[in-house]
Amino acid sequence: MADGAAGRYLAIADHGLIGDLRSVALVGVNGTIDWYCCPRFDSPSVFASLLDADRGGKFELAPTVPAETKQFYFPDTNVLITRFYAYDGVGEIQDFMPIVGDPTEAGRHRLIRRVLCVRGKLPFAALVAPRFDYGRAHHEVRCDGDRTVFGCHMLTLALTSSVEVTVDGGDARAEFTLAEGETAVFALDRVSDELRPGPARWPRRRSSSPRPCATGGAGWPARATGAGGGRWCTARR
Repeated sequence: MADGAAGRYLAIADHGLIGDLRSVALVGVNGTIDWYCCPRFDSPSVFASLLDADRGGKFELAPTVPAETKQFYFPDTNVLITRFYAYDGVGEIQDFMPIVGDPTEAGRHRLIRRVLCVRGKLPFAALVAPRFDYGRAHHEVRCDGDRTVFGCHMLTLALTSSVEVTVDGGDARAEFTLAEGETAVFALDRVSDELRPGPARWPRRRSSSPRPCATGGAGWPARATGAGGGRWCTARR
């Protein structure tokens, strides 16, 4: 790998692993999930920038100011903590995938990212950029109440957040600032097959500019419901 390319990829040793006994995600020390397959270990990828930084897909979440980082697990758990030490404060991301039901059976899959400001005050940014099937499958995005729904012919994922999310092309973005003791939460859920819309239900119109999609509040998190009835935000990626 050329030196320039090597600088864009973290070493495997610079990752923590989270999972729910059905699927797995890798979280870099920079706060980016650069590998995630769903709903099984052998499923095609949702995020795979570990393999292709340009087209693989990723879930970035980190302070927007320079910071030193440290990664460790909460004792006796699979809750991964990525801590950021910046000049103006200390923040951390708590990543985990709850185990629900029998792990040998198909069921709910949920990836949760909780951001906490431990000390001071820090600005954060998030980018949720799925690229289904190793970047080979087109996907579309729509707003469904307080959820941002990413879908393709093989898989649908719903993002809920306690902060406002803006749709930008086929991705979702958020910028927010946390003071000491404040938190923000992102949850990415697999929408079960019986609730997924068919291919004809996905929109055909395009949106060239970012627009607000979901605003957090007392209603978070929303219970997964049918995929119909939402406001389309963007079209095919």
